[in-house]
Amino acid sequence: MKKSFLDRKDGYRIKDMTGMNQILIDLKPRRCDSDVYINQDMDITELVNYMDKLKKDGKSVTYFHAFLTALGKTIYNRNKLNRFVQNRHLFEHKEIVISFVAKVSFDDKSEEIMVLVPINEDDNIFTISEFVKNKVDEIREKKSKKEGANNAIDFLGKLPNIIRIPLIGIFKWLDRIDLLPSSLIKDNLYYSSVIVSNLGSIKCDAIYHNLTNLGTCTGLITMGEIKTKEVINDKGKKEIRKFCSFGINLDERIADGYYMAKSMKLLERILNNPSMLESKISEKIEVEENR
Repeated sequence: MKKSFLDRKDGYRIKDMTGMNQILIDLKPRRCDSDVYINQDMDITELVNYMDKLKKDGKSVTYFHAFLTALGKTIYNRNKLNRFVQNRHLFEHKEIVISFVAKVSFDDKSEEIMVLVPINEDDNIFTISEFVKNKVDEIREKKSKKEGANNAIDFLGKLPNIIRIPLIGIFKWLDRIDLLPSSLIKDNLYYSSVIVSNLGSIKCDAIYHNLTNLGTCTGLITMGEIKTKEVINDKGKKEIRKFCSFGINLDERIADGYYMAKSMKLLERILNNPSMLESKISEKIEVEENR
């Protein structure tokens, strides 16, 4: 994508918008007024079999790592999912970055740290798994110093209301006009492509989570616990399959419903063909038409 003086430091300005797209942004200038919710149970039987094989081979890859990789491949092939609206203009992120929150330890009082995972063209399930494991290990072993947004939040959160509230208002204004200091954007999940949460790890089902007006993140996805279901297959026979529920929240201003539905079908297709996770993120995948 060619650079333009209209670009932000974190995104390229989209200039070939339709009139409908621009009017929708004008009618719904706030992200929190524009979110749409999708609940989808995806068949992941083949992924379960694949993960069992990896475990037998001694590879410590988790379902969360697999989902991050599948989501990265989906966004790479469906680039509109990497767009965001700011100051009534449409932009596309310069990078694909997936974020999540990691707890330092598993207890109620444990501190939470924002983690950003940059998705590179040459990545696959193994490189992404290694990056995430190393990052989380650093956090839990307290080898990683707090910096960027994680550090700023600690400082700002302790200020009295009379100082903190006006400051937050100034930060939101600077964010809107692309003058927010990079130190407040670094390691800030609200400036990623999408935020994800693995609720299945705590034996919880997927939920819907609201978006925020601050930042440039226009998607939030939760994955629930893997469950067994009895289904009727194409031959009319009963079959036991593995399913995982996903709670998906997206900003409807970045793409129409048809585009989003095809994107979710692609995500499910990748999860149903887990060998795709071993190829490069940049691998082009032919998107099937919905019928």
